[in-house]
Amino acid sequence: MQKEKILVIGASGQIGVELTLALRKIYGNANVIASDMREENDLLKGSGPYVSLDVMNKEMLHVQVIRQNITQIYLLAAILSATGEKNPGLAWNLNMQGLLNVLDIAREEKLTKVYWPSSIAVFGPTSPKENCPQQTIIEPITVYGISKYAGEFWCNYFHNRFGVDVRSLRYPGLISYKSAPGGGTTDYAIEIFHEALEEKKYECFLNEGTYLPMMYMPDAIKATIELMEAPAEKISVRTSYNISGMSFSPKEIAAEIQKHIPDFTITYKPDYRQNIANSWPQSIDDSTARSDWGWSHEYDLPRMTEDMLKNLQQQ
Repeated sequence: MQKEKILVIGASGQIGVELTLALRKIYGNANVIASDMREENDLLKGSGPYVSLDVMNKEMLHVQVIRQNITQIYLLAAILSATGEKNPGLAWNLNMQGLLNVLDIAREEKLTKVYWPSSIAVFGPTSPKENCPQQTIIEPITVYGISKYAGEFWCNYFHNRFGVDVRSLRYPGLISYKSAPGGGTTDYAIEIFHEALEEKKYECFLNEGTYLPMMYMPDAIKATIELMEAPAEKISVRTSYNISGMSFSPKEIAAEIQKHIPDFTITYKPDYRQNIANSWPQSIDDSTARSDWGWSHEYDLPRMTEDMLKNLQQQ
């Protein structure tokens, strides 16, 4: 059996750091190469190989894949929803061309697997708000959402046309204590914990009743690895799987934090991100992922809140 050599592109980002560490536990430190354009994240230092890599430079990427005998690529480099609205051309270019570069190299070098994340940002104002199904009306209104939806079809195309085993999840908002948020519309759900501990107060950029699908990072990492480890015949969706953990509003997460920090207060000052949030579903139906490859989440709002505060206090 061929030994897997994994390249993680965007390893210093919010998902990349924790996913790289989790993959190193499974495959061995030397077999998981972290790469990013940024400085190596402190949490990764000393845990395995690191290369500086720009996913937009296809030749440089191709050389690395051959030189390192790479068999799998996890492509996490992207410009997220809120940041993308500030520079739509750049967001489209990076999110799209980066994926095409990886898919093309995967086809040429016959890689065993590719992972590429999509997002709930593919959904738009016309998608169902409650329990948004796997297949539904999808009309995204952000450049991030447009790029992710187009990317889903490129993944499907490369699978059907060239047999590339590319797999994807539509991540909800992700919450983590290890790495900083990456410029998304759900970032408030991370900022609120830091502010609660440091300032005992938080001004939220979304309205108090804005429900959004969210997931605690350990569940997101678990879902990603379970999807990638599942036998190919179990994968029926080659665009991207809905996955879900929990849904809550700023008001609800504040109330949960107040159980641990009674004098914490929250105020609301919605900005341009409110319109983005309003366009997304409030909850996600992920029954296809649950039936295809046995997905189940472990963290709800109370359990996540307790774990976030405990870990941030230790830091």
